[in-house]
Amino acid sequence: MRIFFIGDLVGKPGRRIVKEKLKNLVDEYKIDLVIANGENAAGGFGLTEKIKDEILDCGVDIITSGNHIWDKKEIYDFIDSEPRLLRPQNYPPDVPGKGFYIYSTKNKEKIAIINLLGRTFMEALDCPFRAFQSIIKDIREETHNIIVDFHAEATSEKKSFLFFADGLVSAIMGTHTHVQTADAIISSKGTAYITDVGMTGVQHSVIGMRPKEILEKFIHGLPTRFQVASGDSYINAVIIELDQKGKVLFLQPGIF
Repeated sequence: MRIFFIGDLVGKPGRRIVKEKLKNLVDEYKIDLVIANGENAAGGFGLTEKIKDEILDCGVDIITSGNHIWDKKEIYDFIDSEPRLLRPQNYPPDVPGKGFYIYSTKNKEKIAIINLLGRTFMEALDCPFRAFQSIIKDIREETHNIIVDFHAEATSEKKSFLFFADGLVSAIMGTHTHVQTADAIISSKGTAYITDVGMTGVQHSVIGMRPKEILEKFIHGLPTRFQVASGDSYINAVIIELDQKGKVLFLQPGIF
């Protein structure tokens, strides 16, 4: 099984480049499942129902998210009706939406996608380690093909989760910081890991946003409304190939 994991989609430029290139990439790399983090897809903050449908219609199978999932308030109206859209599992249990989903590919292979949110330098939530621990046994009874989107700020928290979940999941894909890291590995237990997949959006930008407002924020320290950048875009993603036991055979991060 081959998975194409796309880093955080940022605004219209990120959606446009995925729409333009995804079909050819799926054909070229013989992809069975496409996952994309979509929490920044609507103007850089949040997700609307129209944009959710646009992302799914262009070939993405599962949309993960993170701390910006609630930025567009209409999310409350549709997140419960769309199982392919995930919010982090470690939100309290009565929060709308689900934190994991078990997907069946066209070849009838099952794969679980789990979404978790880190806590270091982030908002206070339930422990992602314990949230994972509470569901992993039941998930592994159904499938050993398991991909985790660990959406977190701190490199140390993401790397610690690798040691916590090593061998229990197929891959841990870090998201949130929008810069692809050069530390992709396959562990001795067959789990793939990268601290951050990167972002999908405008190359000449500050993590997908227009530099002008970011510089004003750094220089003056005053509240500033950030704007999605414009210009040439790229896709930051990771290709993962799994064997029949959910262990990683092949791992390729890159710019597509």
